[in-house]
Amino acid sequence: MRDPLSALSDAFTSFLFGSVETTRLPVRTSTGQAQAVYLPTAAPGLGDSGVIIGREVYSGKGYIYDPFQLYGQQLPAPHWLVLGESGNGKSALEKTYVLRQLRFRDRQVVVLDAQGEDGVGEWNLIAEELGITPIRLDPTAALNDGIRLNPLDPSITTTGQLALLRTIIEVAMGHGLDERSGFALKVAHAYVNDTIVERQPVLMDIVEQLRHPKPESAEAMNVDLDDVRAWGLDVALVLDRLVDGDLRGMFDGPTTIGIDLDAPLIVFDLSHIDRNSIAMPILMAIVGVWLEHTWIRPDRKKRIFLVEEAWHIINSPFVAQLFQRLLKFGRRLGLSFVAVVHHLSDVVDGAAAKEAAAILKMASTRTIYAQKADEARATGKVIGLPRWAVEIIPTLTPGIAVWDVNGNVQVVKHLITEAERPLVFTDRAMTEGSAQDLLPEDVRAAELEAEQRAARIEHQQRLNESSESTVA
Repeated sequence: MRDPLSALSDAFTSFLFGSVETTRLPVRTSTGQAQAVYLPTAAPGLGDSGVIIGREVYSGKGYIYDPFQLYGQQLPAPHWLVLGESGNGKSALEKTYVLRQLRFRDRQVVVLDAQGEDGVGEWNLIAEELGITPIRLDPTAALNDGIRLNPLDPSITTTGQLALLRTIIEVAMGHGLDERSGFALKVAHAYVNDTIVERQPVLMDIVEQLRHPKPESAEAMNVDLDDVRAWGLDVALVLDRLVDGDLRGMFDGPTTIGIDLDAPLIVFDLSHIDRNSIAMPILMAIVGVWLEHTWIRPDRKKRIFLVEEAWHIINSPFVAQLFQRLLKFGRRLGLSFVAVVHHLSDVVDGAAAKEAAAILKMASTRTIYAQKADEARATGKVIGLPRWAVEIIPTLTPGIAVWDVNGNVQVVKHLITEAERPLVFTDRAMTEGSAQDLLPEDVRAAELEAEQRAARIEHQQRLNESSESTVA
């Protein structure tokens, strides 16, 4: 019950000044109009430890990603797939990501650089800035004391050497080795390793042994010497291509002295190799096995293996199997594999669909830049994106991508610092239009409008899904 004195005071005040309280009438509106009251909300971030990527579009908060920090808690695997049409910022993202990772002392990066201009690869500027000489594999330069990688380098185990030789041959032939050809290769390799000790064995030694097998090679299996020679003839012809064919000079001699596998960044410049020829998957196979046996070591370093034009790997069944093994093996030793692909259809519709599916499954992080609507729908179906993300992908502007980190889906704008600009915005990047921070004001305005449109699409989609669930 109210105090009589307070009630009297309130009555007197109302008499002098009028009522001190107002009654607000209810507002009648539709749900379509009222939805503007409920602003879009962003999903929780990935934590505050790791590499800064940019900002989350809808909330404006910083977006931080690091597979080594997230592995085992939010990520079942540290591997990453980057998709999108040319000119949307994939190149700038990869380069800034590597530069920022290298600021950690326990990081090491290998890049397979398959693109380039003016006779050098895209990563040449970054390598020069860090005082590193790219390993430039060039068939023409190799004949003039260029870079060589020896598949029979003693730093590779004998088991690894034989596996590498088999992979090279299978990639070139387009099918697996039968038992007889495999036996001929095995005995030739064993004989070369047992008899050549004063120098590094080279591919020519294997070719010669396949052409002229020793009697003991036949006696080991109680077969005729002519049979062993016939079994190894096709193998010898394939390896001869690396010795005296269009790939000569790069793999037919001792490994070039001075290749520093302890450098923080190792760049294999493949820009002089025809990307549509059989040479590219052969190179990928050689580099992959060579790295597996000489670079990945149990020394507690965190390693990143970034592959440009990765469909060259995944489209070849034998190379895909090799890299699939590398990914499984690498997880135990701190390896994050980053594959950059323009279209997912390049992979899932290729000759190695089964192997590609396995590699895609191991990539727990997927970053998708702008794609055409039909490609976006196909991508969303394969990797399981929510419907709102699929609808946004065709509207994305350069530098903005959908990030799916083990089901945590967000739209992220990649940000680039002033120090990074001259390193990541090469001539190719500028012509492709990936330098979003250098665009004129009218394009910036269009970019902002696209961000807002994407936010409205997502918000409306979420409202529709909420309404459908309520009705159900």
